[in-house]
Amino acid sequence: MRARDVATEYETVGLDADALDAARLMAEHRLPALLVVDELGAPKAILPASQMIKTLVPEYVVEDPALAAVVDERHADRLCLALQGRKVRDCLPKTTPPLVVAAPDDTALEIAAQMARARSPLVAVVDHDKAGPRLLGVITASHLLERLLAVTSG
Repeated sequence: MRARDVATEYETVGLDADALDAARLMAEHRLPALLVVDELGAPKAILPASQMIKTLVPEYVVEDPALAAVVDERHADRLCLALQGRKVRDCLPKTTPPLVVAAPDDTALEIAAQMARARSPLVAVVDHDKAGPRLLGVITASHLLERLLAVTSG
């Protein structure tokens, strides 16, 4: 099983895309993360849903979770307002982990090792040719597990 055989189409967003729209896309499709691409469509970063949620939570609550109990539901229901006017690039962690990229011929074990090392919910499969990098698709951790389990049960 090679990366090119497992990669599937996946939702992407640009660095300057609206953060609220990106959050809606994650929620609507129940995505563990979004693949962030540059203006040419080349993968640049992974924005995990957990990072998007962290963007919503006020910093003082992140630092002291006990404070969450004193925020009333009316204010808690407005957390997503924190995304208004922000771009996807504003939601990426300050120290963005390196993007996990697989070559088309990488094996399932190579992909799994990269995911494990980076603790990444997805891997971008990128082919490099004379025109530059070309995104072939994405492999999510759950899809990789599904494929690996199919081999053991079949």
